[in-house]
Amino acid sequence: MEIALPLLTFGIVVLVLFLVFGLAGGRRKNVIPRRLEAIEKGVGRSGSGAPQLKLLRDEVMSTVPGLNRLLLRASWAGRLRRYTAQAGLDILPGRLILLTAILGLAPYIIVPYFYPNQIVAVVAGVVGALLPIIYVSYKRSARLRAFEKTFPEAVDLLGRAVRAGHAFTTGLEMVATELPEPVAGEFKLVFDEQSFGLPLRDALTNFAERVPIVDVRFFVTALLIHKETGGNLAAILDDLAGVIRERFKLLRDVRVRTAQGRLTAGILIALPPAFIMLMRVINPDYVSPLFTDVIGRYMLAAAILLQLAGSFILWRIVNIKV
Repeated sequence: MEIALPLLTFGIVVLVLFLVFGLAGGRRKNVIPRRLEAIEKGVGRSGSGAPQLKLLRDEVMSTVPGLNRLLLRASWAGRLRRYTAQAGLDILPGRLILLTAILGLAPYIIVPYFYPNQIVAVVAGVVGALLPIIYVSYKRSARLRAFEKTFPEAVDLLGRAVRAGHAFTTGLEMVATELPEPVAGEFKLVFDEQSFGLPLRDALTNFAERVPIVDVRFFVTALLIHKETGGNLAAILDDLAGVIRERFKLLRDVRVRTAQGRLTAGILIALPPAFIMLMRVINPDYVSPLFTDVIGRYMLAAAILLQLAGSFILWRIVNIKV
């Protein structure tokens, strides 16, 4: 019975959020008929006092109108939208924020009924709130690594297309159709942007902003310099592909030489929780004060925070960027 209240509270919060999303979705569905009706009636074509139809759609940050208006005013919401796009996830910033709030609120409400300690509840809430961000960060890193691995092939293919007499934009289309994701999707965006009238310089600049990789910046810089000064574009692309491959060789060599340090960091990170679990099985009375005594709970919460901070510092040390 003690767990019934937090479960009921959590269920009510989830139900309210689902209702909010449903009402917001219904309001969005009614937008299209209203706009079509306005066009049929000729709204905005006659009379200076008549309302004007917007030609460009506003960027949507959330399906909840109030939250969407709030996020549109925040500069960090655009960065969060770009971050999720780099991860290849089709999720709005508002939904990600609400999901983070739910996963942070649920442990904060439920955990005190098992371990009645405010600090443990706060730590559990923080860990739960960080789970969506950790997942998005993991997907983003994996997608950027996959892009970085295939990018030299894209540069080679683009150089061969230019050498064969094709236009540079035709080479972009060939890369978008012949190579796998995520390289194909990003090059298709560049090709579509310049096909719809955006200057090639702006399309390449957007490409460098969407894919924050050093090799992409080299690629865009080389193309922009060539556009201003001229020269043999095929030779430039071949040299750039060679430089990227040499950087990968150096990166693999660094990873081999730092393998022992990464293994040591992994052991040090896994040792404290593994030791606690082992002692709970072998000698439960030895570690039970950490979970039953008030001071032990404070010490356990502090240990969890220090463990997270130490893990972050260790991985920053052993992960050398080239």
